Amino acid sequence: MPTTTGDPAEHKTTYREAMRDALREALRSDERVFLMGEDVGRYGGCFGVSLGLLEEFGPERIRDAPLSESAFVGAGIGAALAGMRPIVEIMTVNFSLLALDQILNNAATLLHMSGGQLPVPIVIRMTTGAGRQLAAQHSHSLEGWYAHIPGLRALAPATIADARHMLAPALADPDPVLIFEHGSLYNTSGDLPADAGPVDLDHAAIRRPGTDISLITYGGSLPKALAAADDLASGGISAEVVDLRTLRPLDDATIAESVARTHRAVIIDEGWRTGSLAAEISARITEDNFYDLDAPVERVCSAEVPMPYARRLEEAALPQVAGIVTAVRRAVGPAPYTVDEEQKSGAGKAG
Repeated sequence: MPTTTGDPAEHKTTYREAMRDALREALRSDERVFLMGEDVGRYGGCFGVSLGLLEEFGPERIRDAPLSESAFVGAGIGAALAGMRPIVEIMTVNFSLLALDQILNNAATLLHMSGGQLPVPIVIRMTTGAGRQLAAQHSHSLEGWYAHIPGLRALAPATIADARHMLAPALADPDPVLIFEHGSLYNTSGDLPADAGPVDLDHAAIRRPGTDISLITYGGSLPKALAAADDLASGGISAEVVDLRTLRPLDDATIAESVARTHRAVIIDEGWRTGSLAAEISARITEDNFYDLDAPVERVCSAEVPMPYARRLEEAALPQVAGIVTAVRRAVGPAPYTVDEEQKSGAGKAG
């Protein structure tokens, strides 16, 4: 259970508990809401997010599904069409590929193909990302694939507050919403402000202001970007950290405003570099901020290999703090002389 701190305005919790509280709130506030997926009931969810909800809400609203992602995602789409508000859990993002026909050809397209008559208000949650030695098949970061699809909204909660407060606006969205929960975040803990409210899904968040370079990232890479910003600050480089939060539609305005302030950008994306979300953001920065840039846009992505199982190889394949710092130093280049330094060196004196 979450433990309270001395500050009555906040309490300490974990990312996992925040997700569970969000589910509980949704189930209590709307009788149309139900949770469905493999092992979400008796087992409490593959990652323990739904632990205890079956006992609280019963098997009609916490539904264990058979091992067929296409079947239970399709059932969720049908329930949404019938007026329910289903939350469908897929264990890990690789299993979502078994339901890709349902997600792409039904959930994302029915509103358009019906001339606006058939909205599909479904929320599909799935665990994503590597770093936990789950080998190649269970370590994918495929958020960029889904961010490619019109008709979907793709979310990546990176903080405890977002984990707690993204679900309510997602359920209120008339379109299908995919929530990508990075597996490395479930055990993270922190203080959740009591006055935190529903997340504005249309806007990215500036997690750390800065003046020299923009670090643009999302999900499980946010802690690494913040750690890199701390490292860089000790060397006199002020890095602004932008948490995208929503991957489709991207908040172009916040990205552009940040790059206009800092004149440099590094994008950190756990997906593969080729055809990545980082590539899309880099292209948009070039289109929208070309004359603001003082250096080429840098990208820090996963190695172009199936994710290794061995821990050290897995760490080597993933974006890490050291790689982010190296990319920043490459973009920033040598520190410019100050006026005082120029005067001391005699620069600018008449010959």
